[in-house]
Amino acid sequence: MLSGRRLDLLDPSPLDVEISDIAHGLARVARWNGQTRGDHAFSVAQHSLVVEEVFRLTHPEASATERCFTLLHDAPEYVIGDMISPFKAVVGGGYKTVEHRLEAAVHLRFGLPAHAPRDLKARIKKADTVAAYFEATELAGFSQEEARKFFGTPRGITREMLTLQPMAAIEAQRLFLDRFHALDRARHGVSTPMDAP
Repeated sequence: MLSGRRLDLLDPSPLDVEISDIAHGLARVARWNGQTRGDHAFSVAQHSLVVEEVFRLTHPEASATERCFTLLHDAPEYVIGDMISPFKAVVGGGYKTVEHRLEAAVHLRFGLPAHAPRDLKARIKKADTVAAYFEATELAGFSQEEARKFFGTPRGITREMLTLQPMAAIEAQRLFLDRFHALDRARHGVSTPMDAP
């Protein structure tokens, strides 16, 4: 990692996880295998921000801890990349095992339980699916009909509520780090005027 950490993929230690490495890596991993409109790739870092945005809008009562889990929902991809779902299914259990271990290391590093509770995971997945619908229709060339078939019809969220303009990696990295730090401060009862709810 650029931080100088050496991360063992088969047995990742929370001590070797740094938020700077996560933000850097996710900002340089393209969603949709890079097949999106715009001058920049739509990165996993930006996607994570959108999912957290959807989650916050649909669950205004959510705690900072729940929102932190949401922001970090794809964190293992800073090491293993973003693999499209059909390919994950072909690769099978080995990929999921590595992903699961990385997820635990990331969460433990930041003082979260190793894995989110099942009901929270389901709510995060729903926000992820809403984000995917809008990414598909706005950026990846899906028709609304095709996107509805794969992701369902979003309810209570419109495209205008979300930040979907692909941005430079350095900007996505900065915004991801800013949001993580704001949520982390909120989790520990420290806030600044810059921190969003």
